Amino acid sequence: MVTEGGLRHFRTLFISDVHLGARGCQADLFLDFLRHHDADIIYLVGDIVDGWRLRSSWYWPQAHNDVVQKLLRKARKGARMIYVPGNHDEFLREYYGTHFGGIEVAERFIHYGADGRRYLVIHGDHFDLVVTQARWLAHLGDYAYTVAIVVNRIFNNLRRRFGFGYWSLSQWAKQKVKNAVNYIGEFEKTLVTEARRSATDGVICGHIHHAAIHNDFGVTYINCGDWVESCTAIAEHADGRFEIIMWTTLLAHEDFDGEGEREAEIVHGSPGAVAGLDDLVDAV
Repeated sequence: MVTEGGLRHFRTLFISDVHLGARGCQADLFLDFLRHHDADIIYLVGDIVDGWRLRSSWYWPQAHNDVVQKLLRKARKGARMIYVPGNHDEFLREYYGTHFGGIEVAERFIHYGADGRRYLVIHGDHFDLVVTQARWLAHLGDYAYTVAIVVNRIFNNLRRRFGFGYWSLSQWAKQKVKNAVNYIGEFEKTLVTEARRSATDGVICGHIHHAAIHNDFGVTYINCGDWVESCTAIAEHADGRFEIIMWTTLLAHEDFDGEGEREAEIVHGSPGAVAGLDDLVDAV
């Protein structure tokens, strides 16, 4: 439903893997998405803040502050907001069962769809053997992924100058490289198995930065994608239908006010010196 002022309102929005605090985070696009979308319920399905990146190198532009403030504002205005932490924002796992700034923190959650179907909402890293059994390898992979994002950003800046649309190096690699495809497939099967074990009709997750909606394994599998490359979110309509929203595609083809990628002023300093993250920590 489109409200006055062009705001699209859904029953539920599911968002994961924003990675605030990482240089690859497309905070400007995410902020633009939040300005144009609202919902009765908003799930933050993990890795919203990238604690791994912040511990190794502090990076917190104004746009990242603005995202935190916008989310807190939506919660204050009445949207029910549920935060299911992931591995990159695992510091919030100490606060399961608590509320901060109107946001509920939970290890996992059962979402009741408008059509009566039940969905397990979970980030998904607990079912990734690389994260659980070889944490050093996960950190190495995270570093390699960060480098790939920088290369991809430079490449897309050049494409934009010549009038071409956005192209994701990582998504292309996942589709072409057999091991990556197998990894995604095994991850999906494992999450579907967990949904069955939880006696739910489907699972909604994040973690692997690969947006999808399908029933390939007999149970509905939904992945939110990410806000590093694909800039995707999952929306539930009033009738229980789910949709992948690709915000980079919408920005390229529709008349929105968003300015796309912009250079943001970088704020260097300690966590206490940054208003948005400080508000989040104080609320906890």
